[in-house]
Amino acid sequence: MAKERYIGIMSGTSLDGVDVVLCEIDASECTLVSALEYPIPLELKSDILTMIESKSTLETLGELDHRLGLLFTQAVGALLIRENIDASSIKAIGSHGQTLWHAPTGEYPFSMQLGDPNILTARTGIPVVADFRRKDVALGGQGAPFAPAFHEFIFNNIKNSIAIVNIGGMANITVLGDKLIGYDTGCGNALLDLWIAEHQAAAYDKDGAWAKTGRVDYGLLDRMMSDNYFEASYPKSTGREKFNKAWLQGHLAGATHNPEDVQRTLLEFTALSISNEVLRFNRDMVILCGGGAKNNFLVERIKALIPNIEVTLATNADEMEAMTFAWLAYKRVHHEKVNLKDVTGASDNAVLGGIYA
Repeated sequence: MAKERYIGIMSGTSLDGVDVVLCEIDASECTLVSALEYPIPLELKSDILTMIESKSTLETLGELDHRLGLLFTQAVGALLIRENIDASSIKAIGSHGQTLWHAPTGEYPFSMQLGDPNILTARTGIPVVADFRRKDVALGGQGAPFAPAFHEFIFNNIKNSIAIVNIGGMANITVLGDKLIGYDTGCGNALLDLWIAEHQAAAYDKDGAWAKTGRVDYGLLDRMMSDNYFEASYPKSTGREKFNKAWLQGHLAGATHNPEDVQRTLLEFTALSISNEVLRFNRDMVILCGGGAKNNFLVERIKALIPNIEVTLATNADEMEAMTFAWLAYKRVHHEKVNLKDVTGASDNAVLGGIYA
């Protein structure tokens, strides 16, 4: 069967941009053809964070859904124009949407992603697959993480005993073996980005340069690491509804902290929460991907905390999450179930996502 072309869109909890990829996919391979990172306007990013951190109205919610739909349309259009791609050559777009709230364990479990797929298909003329997570939640699953199923697909030819760690706004681990294991390890870049934005007016701490100027506050680190999320068994998942500004302020209360020391401690918090989970499994190698894999100081600290395990960076590390949703669109178009029940705790594997034609 000939390879089909799919576009994947990912706007993660880090809010550092919209990743758009073009992939050629068949039953055995997902090949990255081209990729683009499209900026999120500062006003839109601010409005997303405001909605997550405080109460909002139905009107604001609906408008944000529309604005994100337009943003994703612009991002896809930019890739099509830059690469001179005929839209009719694309089988479908897999759009994750922007997560606003993720609550899979409440009385009424749900996971909410915004970015109206109707706008995306109406303006591009390409079928869109979206709303991937809610079927898994309906089957009793966490609805996250989804990357482990894709990791299993693309790394199935590696013989080493490996784990894959994706560091986005949150971080997740995939452990390959007879049974697929995957779950969120905790915070990735989200608190690091939040803190430097407040104190340095920067979107992120490039290579951990600001964090390097500070010292680890071990009292603060111990308080953060004592959160009950780290004691919970998997399957489990998390997001900004947990690790957010209010959570951090709660741990900072009652003492004065140098801003650079907090940044350094937050970086150690991410490195330690990841390495602790890696050490639960007997792995020879860890492959890092996601935006956090570009933070050299963070990678350095992860390596130092797991000195007997080889740490390497994935090919296409930045594009891995967007590729996941191109592949999930392929699976949906072909009515194929996704191997996630052991990861999320769902009662069964399922065909995920809705098609907007």
